[in-house]
Amino acid sequence: MTETETEINLDELVITDEGISFDTEKQLIVINDDVNTFEHVILCLMTICGLSAEKAIECTLNIHNKGKCAVKSGSYNDLKPLKDALLDKHLSAEIK
Repeated sequence: MTETETEINLDELVITDEGISFDTEKQLIVINDDVNTFEHVILCLMTICGLSAEKAIECTLNIHNKGKCAVKSGSYNDLKPLKDALLDKHLSAEIK
């Protein structure tokens, strides 16, 4: 391989609605709504995202007070099933 060539690891490529990107560190963000209770959000963060009770409470307060909170970091491929599970529980979530 020459100095100008770049090796591409196809395992790191991710195809999303926005296009093709490398699977780099992303954040799972939960967005505030006026529907879900604190208890429901806390329970979802604990059971789906694996947060401790203390961290889930802290994140839920941030979601409520700041409008959103990054609750987990990781690759897109790792976060996608968590986002989908949160959406199934009627929470608003996105990966950025």
